[in-house]
Amino acid sequence: MKTFFYKIILCTFFVAFAGCRKNEKTGQAAITKQNTIEYASGLSLYEYDGYTVVKVSNAWPNAEKDFTYVLKEKNGIVPDSLSKYTSIAVPLESVVVTSTTNIPFLEMLGVENKLTGFPHTDYISSEKTRRLIDKGLVKNVGQNEKLNMEQLIDIAPELIITFGVDNNNPMIDNLQKSGLKVMIQADWMEQSPLGKAEWIKLYGALFGKEKEAKTLFDGIVKNYKDALLSVKDSKAETTVLYGSMYQDQWFVAKGNSWVAQFLRDAKSDYLWKEVEGTGSLGLSFEDILDKAKNAGCWIAAGTYQSLAELEKTNPHYNQFDAFKNKNVYTFESKLGATGGTVYYELGPSRPDLVLKDYIKIFHPELLPGYTLTFAQKLN
Repeated sequence: MKTFFYKIILCTFFVAFAGCRKNEKTGQAAITKQNTIEYASGLSLYEYDGYTVVKVSNAWPNAEKDFTYVLKEKNGIVPDSLSKYTSIAVPLESVVVTSTTNIPFLEMLGVENKLTGFPHTDYISSEKTRRLIDKGLVKNVGQNEKLNMEQLIDIAPELIITFGVDNNNPMIDNLQKSGLKVMIQADWMEQSPLGKAEWIKLYGALFGKEKEAKTLFDGIVKNYKDALLSVKDSKAETTVLYGSMYQDQWFVAKGNSWVAQFLRDAKSDYLWKEVEGTGSLGLSFEDILDKAKNAGCWIAAGTYQSLAELEKTNPHYNQFDAFKNKNVYTFESKLGATGGTVYYELGPSRPDLVLKDYIKIFHPELLPGYTLTFAQKLN
């Protein structure tokens, strides 16, 4: 599929430069733009006259195939060569999404009122979308791993945007067999902070808000780069411990992970920065204590509100210098009205604010007027 897709793009590219006009019989259209995506590795958008081709790759670890969609505008003419791909009429008037990370994209573009369903709505922390839920305008459509098919058929969204975790996706297959249109997205697989945020451009294309999405994303990029400039002359002096115990293991972020990139960009000395790969690495408490006992700062994983609450989960935490010196932070303590974590929902779409939080923690003198957005110091 990947080779076939690029042949289509390449052939149409040469046709456009040969000066051919649009042919009503074959439905060919001249390219108006190249791929508009710069940072996201799993998303490509190719804008044509009357339609946009969306390609999603690396949708989950070791994904065996890519996914291609055609977003067709009203009166748009799509080439027959693209008929094998799922066609989606845009702009959308109704949508179901299945990840809280999608909610900020809808709100930033002002199309949250198009949301008609979400699995386990309690996870949503945004006050704006919660008001829609309270009014009954957004239905609870079950759980991610088992969506309520009857509910989905009843509300009949124009599109369901969901994700997979491996090559076995019976739920997605069942949705499609029921006649529901499904789009796979893979923002969760992005390891680049700006790459995750750039998925707003997909939502811009789906809702006819391409210009707005570009303007919003460009603003985030500028803010992120400005934050980088603020620490360019700073030294990475603060050693950092990340994570907490989960059952009998402590999971630390690997050196190329989303989290580790923030720690690097904020000019901190992350103790596991040399571990290759993305995702996390499970270690024993003894391994962690041996390496990070004297770490200057600890970014704990969990919704803890105080050091006492953190210590209750494991009394050995008080052996770390960062705990003794009360230099422990968490990004997960701020919750919505029904328990949803604000950071999990908003953080991926606002990496500029996440980076500023880290800079404020490690180099507070550089951002004297900035108040932490997600992070909270445990006292």
